[in-house]
This record gives sequence, structure tokens and C-alpha cells, in this order.
Amino acid sequence: FLGSSFAFIGSMSAAFAGGVSASLGYLGLIIGACFAGLVYVVIAIIIKLVGVKWIDKVMPAVVIGPTVAIIGLSLSSNAIGDAVSAVYDSAASAYIMDTHSILCLICALVTFGVTITCSVYGKKFLRMIPFIIGILSGYLLAAILTVIGIAGNVEALKIIDFSLFNSMEWYPNFTFLQIFKGSLTPAEGSSIGAYIGTIAVAYIPVAFVVFAEHLADHKNISSIIESDLLVDPGLSRTLLGDGVGSIAGAIFGGCPNTTYGESIGCVAISGNASVATTFVTAIFAILCSFIGVFTTFLDTIPSCVMGGVCIALYGFIAVSGLKMLQKVDLNENGNLFTASVVLIAGVGGMALKFGAVTVTAIACALILGILTNLVVNVGRKKKEDRQAEPAADAAAPAAEASP
Repeated sequence: FLGSSFAFIGSMSAAFAGGVSASLGYLGLIIGACFAGLVYVVIAIIIKLVGVKWIDKVMPAVVIGPTVAIIGLSLSSNAIGDAVSAVYDSAASAYIMDTHSILCLICALVTFGVTITCSVYGKKFLRMIPFIIGILSGYLLAAILTVIGIAGNVEALKIIDFSLFNSMEWYPNFTFLQIFKGSLTPAEGSSIGAYIGTIAVAYIPVAFVVFAEHLADHKNISSIIESDLLVDPGLSRTLLGDGVGSIAGAIFGGCPNTTYGESIGCVAISGNASVATTFVTAIFAILCSFIGVFTTFLDTIPSCVMGGVCIALYGFIAVSGLKMLQKVDLNENGNLFTASVVLIAGVGGMALKFGAVTVTAIACALILGILTNLVVNVGRKKKEDRQAEPAADAAAPAAEASP
């Protein structure tokens, strides 16, 4: 599942395009990815030295819970848009449905329905892979409709683009091999030092922004598996893995990464949080990348089928965030204000752009939530201190009178 809750690579690409005039092609992208990865490595070292206790004070459940919820909610429009695959009429606030869109929606609902059935009623094995079964079911229906459409020359029935198999790549197009096909020097009038500095300015701030999602996602999955991942294996290790993964991924052709909320949805629904399973799956994915037929098959999965799956995935992200609020006393005004500002800023789309760097709505919501929580806690602590003083004064004479 290729969507990132913070659209990390999208933000970085925009920053790169807006802030860099000279171009080193793929080499410039790798340099930028290395900068982003190194930010995570540096933060990991710092956290290794200072610990993680400060995180619970700065970002308690009343901050993290709503943040995780809006990660799912912010992706909801993508899931529905893919599932419907229709033009959106902003004036009517509705999708314009035609025969093709109706069939796409049916494929999405079949995918969604099969996923639910496998997860709720399936045996142990089916409950472990409900998404795979759901996607295959939706793909099968879309393939049948497409074959009928091709045979009868009916465009509305053509949901899958099988022409991708005509131009499939038989081996991965590694980024480090593409470096030598482009320019290895900046454009005329730019020095290599100035160019690298520009890349650093464009990439490093975005890496700090998505650090917030790393925390939120690990808090979220910790609540699902009932084990604090910030302590074991430790936030410093998870950050180090993310940073090194970003660098290695960019070299071999992937994107600088952040934690994926969709993966948390998979864990929540399947109930499988096994490290061994994750490791084997990663090895399997690497091997499959060398099989051109398989990777092309993945490319042909229609967006409506993925939309049907993502309805469940994004919903689980939102609900898991709300579950984190269960232990929070929302009758207390401080907590109410903190949760409210996160939800409104996130759902309201408070994204801010500063030059070439865009701070996403979720990042802004998290920052506002942290600041609000700090403000209300300062006032709450002063109030508790004032209430404690008379009690201490009243207890003092009684202590003196005792024999």
C-alpha cells in the first residue's frame, strides 16, 4: 500500500522542485534522501542519550490519540475517490456517477465485503490475510468485466489496463544505475557546495516534520499490540531503522520513507504483529521485485479495488486513534481543548507553506496540540499547588500538637 499518511515523498519532491534550480538528476535525489535519513539517525542518537520519558509528557494520549485519528480521516477522501473513480462535482458536493463509475464502486464494495467476511468469519489462515483475499476477489470481478468490455468493445466495462503487460520491466531499474545516465555536475553558475546546501535546506525540515508521524504511528501500534515500542525495542532503534531504510531505499530506487499508517491498519485487522512475519514478508517483497510479471500485475490493480481495501484500512487508523482517548478524562476542560484543537486543525486542513517547505495539516495539528497541552498543564499544575498549600498549612498544627 503505497500511500503515506504524511505524503512524505510528495512533500519532499515539492520542496526539491521549488528549492533547487540546478539539477544533478538521480544523484541529487539520492543526496537529498541521505540528508533526510541522516536526520533520523541524529535524532536516534540524541534519544538514545536522553531517553523517551519526555515524550509521554509532551505528547500524552490526549495529543497522540486525535492526531492518529486525523491521519485516518485525512486519507478518507483518497479511499472514497479511488473506490468511486468518478469526477467530483464541487457545486453539488457529490460524485458524478456513470456506468463505469458504478461498476468501479461495485468492485470496491466487493473487495471491502470480502475483506470483512474473511476477517470476521474466516478461519485462522483467512483472518491473517483478509486484504489479499479481498484484493484478489475485487481484481477477479474487475478482470471479468474488462474481458467482456474488450470482447464487446464497451469502454465502460474496461476497468483494468492490461496493456501494461506489453511494456513491463523484467528487472528493477535501480536508482544508483541511473546516476551515470545523467549529469554529475550542477548547472552552469552553481557550485557543488551551494547546490548540496540547497538540497539540505529543502529536505532536512521535512524530515523533522515526519518525525511527528513516526511517534504517532508507534504510539498507535503500541496500543494495538499492548506493548510500548518506544521502550522495547526503543524509539532510538525504530528511528535508526527508518533513517537507514530511507538511505538504502533511495539508492536502490525507492522513496525516502516514513512509517505507514496503512501497515498499522493491517496489524489491527489481521492481529499479526510478528517480527518474524514482517521480516519474511520483507525478504519476499525484495525477491518479488525481480519478477516482472508480478510487479506488473501489482501495477494493474485498479484504484477502485485498492479504494475498497483502504476504506477499511484508513477507518481502522482513525478508530484506533479514538481508542487511545478512552482513558482520557474529556470532562476536564484542559483535555477537551487539547483534543479539540488537534481535530479541528487536522480535519480543517491547516497546511502551511514556508518557501519551498510545506508543513502538513497533521503536523500543524500535532504542534498545536502539543502547545495547548503544555499551556493547560502549566495552569493545572499552578492550581494544584495552590490547593495543596492550605491543606499543608492545616496539617502542620495538628502535627505539632501530637505527642
